[in-house]
Amino acid sequence: MRALCWQGVNELSVERVPDPRIVNAQDAIVKVRLTTTCGSDLHLLGGYMPAMRAGDVIGHEFLGEVVEVGSEVRRHRVGDRVVVSSIIGCGRCWQCEHDMWSLCENSNLTPGLAEMAWGGDTAGIFGYSHATGGYRGSHAEYIRVPFADHGAFTVPDGVDDMNALFASDAAPTGWMGAELGGVRPGDVVAIWGCGGVGQMAACAAVLLGADRVIAIDRVPERMAMAEHQIGVETIDFSRTDVVAELKERTGGRGPDVCIEAVGMEAEAPAGMYGKVRKRVGMGERPVAVREAIYACRKGGSVFVLGVFAGLADRFPLGAMMNKGLTVRGAQQHGQRYIPRLLDLIDRGELRTSHLATHTMPLTEAPRGYEMFKNKRDGCVRAVFRPWA
Repeated sequence: MRALCWQGVNELSVERVPDPRIVNAQDAIVKVRLTTTCGSDLHLLGGYMPAMRAGDVIGHEFLGEVVEVGSEVRRHRVGDRVVVSSIIGCGRCWQCEHDMWSLCENSNLTPGLAEMAWGGDTAGIFGYSHATGGYRGSHAEYIRVPFADHGAFTVPDGVDDMNALFASDAAPTGWMGAELGGVRPGDVVAIWGCGGVGQMAACAAVLLGADRVIAIDRVPERMAMAEHQIGVETIDFSRTDVVAELKERTGGRGPDVCIEAVGMEAEAPAGMYGKVRKRVGMGERPVAVREAIYACRKGGSVFVLGVFAGLADRFPLGAMMNKGLTVRGAQQHGQRYIPRLLDLIDRGELRTSHLATHTMPLTEAPRGYEMFKNKRDGCVRAVFRPWA
């Protein structure tokens, strides 16, 4: 089959790889109909995530059709149209039973790497390095889905493919940030980043009753999309002091909840200095996290949705402690949220397809990633059709 493979830093190619097969009785094989880029993929492309190997198939946000099931799969059958969580959870360990699926104790096939890097294992993740299990990703014609009864969800008949696609990762990630960030009716919520995850966090905040949602970015097309599609306020961080602006817009108090949806490669005025520090392992650039902590009201909440892999440079621990902030973060607990999100989409209360600004065959995926990475032509998400 054809698949998009990581070959080295900023090097992708479409190659022929072996078809997947059933390995365990709880597996399903899914024929991929749609698969999309994600901002966290850019950390793989840039060489910032550990344990990537040439030839690894990337991609983790996808929708498809079940074409084969293992003997112990009970909830799916051949022909089901399913959206699959990017996070792989076994469904029976302590973490999964407590709805913390991204901390699954059984799905990471290479746990020692994560233990060494972070002091604890994560769940397995499709197409996201050998530190998270070394699973093949979704930018391919077919994919093996372990623990299919827990990670794959049948799409309601009334939901089209493109709207369902983002229930795989962007929508549950954004919803998690708003819900676990503690958004309540009447809150003022600030969100760093108007990419797919940031916009889905904004949607979630609105649906959870926030009085005002303010999104921070610098790309005009993304800011306009957030304003027009979701109805939020925006701040262009290249034109103003974000912390001062947020304080002014909230009467000097600051937002109740701040959600960081950018990650380790946040833009910073440090220029080459910051890039060199990160390259040599001297710390990532938590620019948006720092701003969120300084901007958040006293006693407020900060949730980190953006991906980080190592040490954060100049983390404002003093501000966090002295302001009495609650700071949380996680990879998304997709299985907790996907059924609810599919229901919201089916009822017309949540729309996600506007994120798919560019659609193309899998053979053009390297070009799609170049557009996505450099934000060319207003690209928010490039979506690939493996069978086009």
